[in-house]
Amino acid sequence: MKEVHITVTHPVGLHARPAALFVQTAKKFTSDVNVSYCDKTKNAKSILGILSMGVGANARITIQANGADEEAAVDALVRLIESNFGE
Repeated sequence: MKEVHITVTHPVGLHARPAALFVQTAKKFTSDVNVSYCDKTKNAKSILGILSMGVGANARITIQANGADEEAAVDALVRLIESNFGE
């Protein structure tokens, strides 16, 4: 299992467009990918799950992946967040 803690700095957090990009990226991988925030853990491949977490700007989240491509999955999601979702 690969795990990383990261701060989401996008002004709207993981809502709307950033959440959609996050889920699209997670779905590219076969590994199970989860996101944890405020004692909630959700499937990173579920838009409703991500939106229901209420991750706002400057929130610290944990991304966990488990599977054959776990390292690539976590790295891709970290790059997405660090690039401020391409904005």
